[in-house]
Amino acid sequence: MKKIKKQDIAKLLSQWQKDFTVFVPSKESGTAEMAVWDGKDAGFLDWYRNTVVPPKANFLQNMEKLFGFRKEGGSFKLETPPPETRKQLIFGIRPCDARAIAIIDMVFKDAYEDKYYLSRRQNSLLIGMGCVKPYDSCFCTSLGLGPAEAADVDIMLTDTGDEYLIEEITAKGKELLAKTSGAETASQTDENKAVAVKQAAYNKVTRKIDTKQIKQRLPDAFENKEFWEGVSAKCVSCGICTFLCPTCYCFDINDEMLKGDGARYRNWDSCSFPVYTKMPAENPREEKWKRVRQKVNHKYDFYPRLFNVIACTGCGRCIRQCPVNWDITQTLSGLPAGAPVTEKK
Repeated sequence: MKKIKKQDIAKLLSQWQKDFTVFVPSKESGTAEMAVWDGKDAGFLDWYRNTVVPPKANFLQNMEKLFGFRKEGGSFKLETPPPETRKQLIFGIRPCDARAIAIIDMVFKDAYEDKYYLSRRQNSLLIGMGCVKPYDSCFCTSLGLGPAEAADVDIMLTDTGDEYLIEEITAKGKELLAKTSGAETASQTDENKAVAVKQAAYNKVTRKIDTKQIKQRLPDAFENKEFWEGVSAKCVSCGICTFLCPTCYCFDINDEMLKGDGARYRNWDSCSFPVYTKMPAENPREEKWKRVRQKVNHKYDFYPRLFNVIACTGCGRCIRQCPVNWDITQTLSGLPAGAPVTEKK
């Protein structure tokens, strides 16, 4: 293992910036998100706990052009953009967000190879940074994670005070660090200090859910209209919880055309919106309680059936950013036991 002084992080990023487009936490847009580093300032280290917009946006963009087309006579000529070749390095990604990207991979890589997503994913490195001050809305430890989980990054940094301990996780991470100067060899004392920091951070995550109980009770509650109407009563269907969720990947596709020239775009969409499932003949989830039920079941029942993993990492964004304080952990903890309640006829 190696270590580096906090005051030298900018020098580290400068080296990496020669070969990568470096993204770091930023508030310049008014919302905390991963943005291209300005090449100078590492002040984000002073305020950074996590971004509001998850780093999934670096791979599944909130709006992207899939291809252009031009009408020529009675047919159309397609203009496919070249694949993304820019190499990007995301510095400071939290363990919950790194795991979320691994979960989304299962959709855009394993279930279907999406060239737009994969061209960015394959040309990227994730430099993780363990949490030392989790939010009280975080519940990652209930999902098999922790504030210092390093399985889904290439390099992991642990804040030990005035320094960061650096762990090489993958072959790509080792290769990058081998080309990097400025890092020193860590001592056993440094490693012991990092272990203590990791344990302390883990103990700070006090919000818990029982995933075993959820697995048993959620299917039974599916037809319980009374329960779902209750938990969805204050939801305003704004979509914030899905847009800012690091594992939500729903999108819409639209064609735009003007005077013979057009393009097809993909943009984020949300199952919270009333028109999300609207079809010419019907809308199967017109009622709000059905949409809330869909969101919860997709993460904790439907996705696990397909990929054997819960599509939630306990990052807590949906709790922190909800304008009406809707709390998914309360919904999950309040799932009724026993036989489902059916609507009276």
